[in-house]
Amino acid sequence: MSKISYVIPVYHNEGSIKRTWESIVALFRGDGPLAAHDYEILFVNDGSKDGSQAEIEEVARLDPKVRRIRFSRNFGQLAAIVAGYRHASGDAIINMSADLQDPAELTADMVGKWGAGSEVVVAFREDREDSFGAKFFSRLAYGALRASNPNIPAGGFDFVLMSRRALELFLSYRGRNRFYQGDVIWAGLPTTYLPYVRRKREVGKSQYNFSKKMKLFYDFLLDGSYLPIRIMSMCGVGFSLLGVAYAAVIVVGWMLHTTPFTGWAPIMVALLVIGGILMFMLGIIGEYLWRILDEIKDKPLYVIDDEK
Repeated sequence: MSKISYVIPVYHNEGSIKRTWESIVALFRGDGPLAAHDYEILFVNDGSKDGSQAEIEEVARLDPKVRRIRFSRNFGQLAAIVAGYRHASGDAIINMSADLQDPAELTADMVGKWGAGSEVVVAFREDREDSFGAKFFSRLAYGALRASNPNIPAGGFDFVLMSRRALELFLSYRGRNRFYQGDVIWAGLPTTYLPYVRRKREVGKSQYNFSKKMKLFYDFLLDGSYLPIRIMSMCGVGFSLLGVAYAAVIVVGWMLHTTPFTGWAPIMVALLVIGGILMFMLGIIGEYLWRILDEIKDKPLYVIDDEK
């Protein structure tokens, strides 16, 4: 009998925790689609100041398979996910939200794909029952992200199943400001993508405000992509070449006495050449910084899929 662990980050989710638990447990009872498996549910309270902890304790009294972790303060969703992963004991581990927007019944299909050989099963947001603004920002942000990493689904994801092997690889990565989605698919293990429509939030209000969404976007750009540094490097090379070329034009103009006033030519040549060199040097420094960051993350040099 395989054991399925559910890791559920909680932040101001009072009113939806018990319903989330009920939707999961129903899958394992009687003739439910997951009745042949065992389960555990880890609620990770990320510093909630509402009644979330009391609701978690109530559910834990009803079900001995419910475990709870409570942070001293709000450390963020990624910290809550990682804490749950480190304490999970299942053969397959599912990260799922506590706001009822992720359909618990989809985990039966996710477990089925895992049983068929997939080590990572990503449930991605094909569409979402949200406001026009939320949809627009999501499409804009993920469109930019996919320009650097096309393996990320268009709607993004948080709802994901990982095998024990995939989880151990994920936990071996280092870094505080990580991009969760990029780290999940980085290893290239057998992966299945399942589309779903993210439901409208029924209880409470989303705590994922604009600043947190921007933080997520920056985490991808700075942690999961070398694109900004490469753009800076290419700009440095480009401006250096343009500066040298235009400096040559100015020298020719000075020789033909067509410069606007005395002293203009050397000033412009100095500005163009020095500015181009500075841009080029900044690009080189950026490349070094990216390599330092890559070393600090300490990801495995390679992942062996099969060995005979």
